Amino acid sequence: MFYFDPTYIILVPAMIIAAYAQMKVNSTFAKFSEVQSINGYSGSQTARRLLDSAGLYDVPVELVNGRLTDHYDPRRRVLRLSRDVFYGTSVASLGVASHEVGHAIQHKESYSPLRIRNSLVPVVNFSSNFAWIIFFIGIFMANSLLADIGIILFSGAVVFQLITLPVEYNASTRALRMLKSSGTLYDDELKKAEKVLDAAALTYLAAAFMAVSQIIRLIAIKDRSSND
Repeated sequence: MFYFDPTYIILVPAMIIAAYAQMKVNSTFAKFSEVQSINGYSGSQTARRLLDSAGLYDVPVELVNGRLTDHYDPRRRVLRLSRDVFYGTSVASLGVASHEVGHAIQHKESYSPLRIRNSLVPVVNFSSNFAWIIFFIGIFMANSLLADIGIILFSGAVVFQLITLPVEYNASTRALRMLKSSGTLYDDELKKAEKVLDAAALTYLAAAFMAVSQIIRLIAIKDRSSND
């Protein structure tokens, strides 16, 4: 006999949204990767131009392996673009590249949500490794305090996902504004780039929803254990 934990039902809506978000970002990026920008700038050229215009001459743009692995590294102050974005001249590539520039500018300006998120990284790294272990030790030992500590530790991951939302949306807003003001993309192109960024933002919404669902599940497991 296999044991089915009914609390898994709590995660089902989040799992469905996460699957849809991943499908949406992949399909949207693929669709608009076929739409070449009129000016013909590549993602790396666009990133370099926008970084320079923001006074970030010392932030290099590097190629990174993988697909849609684009990111800005605040510790090393390096902007890394995946091959499709680095060399691509599509509106999708330029949208993603400029989004990462948005993060670099946030870092330069000490954008508060980004600063808070970065400060949470070591906390989340610790809590993600030990929250579940401590929680389930508490459940098996019928120790309510340990279970509560596990829930509190996991809440750090929830806060991290929630604070990520304004960081990502702000980076996208900055990206579209820069693409327009620099004349890199024109009106119709900007709308298509915006669709790519909106699809990417959905993945962060899904991650936040999943984190909230997980902590609700932990509370449900603890309550059920207390009643047994």
